[in-house]
Amino acid sequence: MEIQEERFRPILVTKGRKTGNSHSVHLRAVNYNGKIYFSRHKPDGDWFQNAIVNPQVKIQYKNTEFTGKASIVTDEQLNQKISQLKYPGEKRADEKRIAIEITLD
Repeated sequence: MEIQEERFRPILVTKGRKTGNSHSVHLRAVNYNGKIYFSRHKPDGDWFQNAIVNPQVKIQYKNTEFTGKASIVTDEQLNQKISQLKYPGEKRADEKRIAIEITLD
């Protein structure tokens, strides 16, 4: 199965950077150019920090589990594009965000 939706709400599963335990969180995601993106205003969220420290992640969506590797997005134009795709037509689409990119296995 392949994720077809441009915007969707999967469960992101990360490995805890301190405990090593699995952590699951429902998030808004963007599917763009064959990669999955999760974003937030600041990189202080546990899920974000966990994905950077332990980049092997899982995405659960529609009874299917995908595995992939996370990396931080450093391209500001790409971060802006992800924000616009995540919040189309909303004011918050113009807010500065930081994103992680998941390359699925």
